[in-house]
Amino acid sequence: MHFDLTRDRSMLAQLRARPHRTATRRPWLRLVSEVLQLAGGQAEFLRHGERPWASATFSGSRHTIALAFDGSDAVAQGEAFIATLPDHEFRIPGQLVADATIASVDHVAGPPPRLVVEADLLLLDDG
Repeated sequence: MHFDLTRDRSMLAQLRARPHRTATRRPWLRLVSEVLQLAGGQAEFLRHGERPWASATFSGSRHTIALAFDGSDAVAQGEAFIATLPDHEFRIPGQLVADATIASVDHVAGPPPRLVVEADLLLLDDG
């Protein structure tokens, strides 16, 4: 599944307004909502990708989320997001975030400065 909000801003507004209503049906919506909240108000959502994942004992999905931070204040927020993501405890009903890493960082000095971050997260079915 690929989700691109650069073309559909109304979906982002719905996601931010109602993350609790979609959590049980669509765990990826809750995941994106929590990542956006962790990233701060100046993060721009670029895209989300999802693919199934399984091992001998677990099943779930791997997610890639890309965010952009434009301007000095936003870049500082992005750097804080990079430092915070790996240890953040997500609360997604029926899911466990087993791994959260920063896959890539593209930092452009400016003007204005821009930081593009791609995060990889592994969700395991819990239950």
